This record gives sequence, structure tokens and C-alpha cells, in this order.
Amino acid sequence: MAIIKGLEWTFDTVAEQYEKLRPGYVEEMYEDIFKYRQLDKTSHAVEVGIGGGQATLPILKTGCKVTAVEYGKNFSELCRDKFREFSEFSVVHTKFEDFAYESNSYDLVYSASAFHWVPEEIGYPKVFDMLKSGGAFARFANHPYEDKGRKELSQTIDRIYAVHMPNAKEGNEYGEQEAKERAEIAQKYGFIDICYHLYRRTRTFSAKQYIALLGTYSDHMIIEEEKRKVFFSEIEDAINRFGGQITLYDTIDLQLARKP
Repeated sequence: MAIIKGLEWTFDTVAEQYEKLRPGYVEEMYEDIFKYRQLDKTSHAVEVGIGGGQATLPILKTGCKVTAVEYGKNFSELCRDKFREFSEFSVVHTKFEDFAYESNSYDLVYSASAFHWVPEEIGYPKVFDMLKSGGAFARFANHPYEDKGRKELSQTIDRIYAVHMPNAKEGNEYGEQEAKERAEIAQKYGFIDICYHLYRRTRTFSAKQYIALLGTYSDHMIIEEEKRKVFFSEIEDAINRFGGQITLYDTIDLQLARKP
């Protein structure tokens, strides 16, 4: 979906829906993170933009301390409750740009589908300064793509978007070139041992489930309510006409970088 700067606040207005409908991440990705930077009960990690906590539990299960930095008040409260059994978990309710920290203090800084909201020239130098020597930055995100197995449905949905959100649909499936370019950003800010990984999966939804998911995307949420109802109704009708299901083809990309 399209990313529009300045809309990061919108997600917090549907925090519970977001937590239920947005996906987590694959086990293989965490295995690659932990191979790159081992974590244990002596480690301290910072999560940038915890959202609904989709990426948090595997990090907590290593035994390490996790400090989440979250701009949304509702998300902050939701995750404090969600992970209340972990005594080494805490949430700081603030923008990452305003987060107060001690330099050279963290073993891992990671961000799941959130770091694009932080200006590059602020985010990367701050992460670099936060990390200990040898500490790692893990940036990852999920990139959904249209239903490749139901071409007529995808073409119909494309036509609906052309009317209601003509600039929203992305043309190409996220791939290796995009992941490589994103990984190389860290090199500009002094990081070393830069690498990236890609993971694929599919998710299948009923028409109503898919409409609920669309309701968690910032660029869809800002559409005037009556227009959004018409837009979503047309998509729901299209899915039901073509069998009642839609499958998204996800690409998850992981970028890893180390502080010397």
C-alpha cells in the first residue's frame, strides 16, 4: 500500500483492529536475526514503533530486556497489557525522534514495518549512536501483493482503485532490488556487515476479512467515510463475485547492519 508521510498517527485510532488483523513475521526471519546477533538475558533491545506487537514476542522469548518506543497512546497501552507477563518489557510513549537514551547501550535496535516513518537522516545516526560496538540494527517489513492466482479479481480491483484511489496501487511486486537498495542505506551512516534476506508467504481472506484489513491502512483510513463505504463495498462485492476469497502474496524483507 502507498506510504504517505505524516499519517503515522492514523494507526493508533484502530489499535485493536490493527493488532488482530496485521500479520506477524516468519520464523526463518527471526532465526536469521539471532544468527546475526545472539540475544540472551544480559541483552537489551529497543523496538522502534511496536504497533500491535506483531514482532515482539520472539525477541522477548530470548530472555532479553525489550524497550519499545511507540508514538501511539492506544498502542502503548495495548502492548503494556499484551506483554505484561514479561518483567523486562517496557514501553516509552514518544516519537523515536524524541526518545531519550544512553549512547552505546543497546545490543539490538529493530523495527517492524515502522522505520519508514522516521526520517532517514535522523533515524540511522540515532540507531548507530544507541548501539554498542558489535550491536545490530534489524529493519524489516511486510509487502503484500495482489492475488496472482485470481487474475480477473485482481484486474477488477485495479479498476475500482483507479476510480477511488488512482495513485494507491503499486505496480510491481516487491523484490530483491528494492531490498538491496534499502539495505545499502545503512552503509552511508557507518554500519558494516550489511546484508538482506527475503521471505515469501501467502495469506487468504474472506471478503469481509479483507475489507477489515484495508481499514487498517493509513491512506485508506483518511478517505471521507461515505466515499470509503462505497469504495470498500465495491471491493467486497468483487471478491464475492469471484469465489468469496482473496489471497495476498507477501514478501518480507529483512535488512541487517552492524555497528563497528
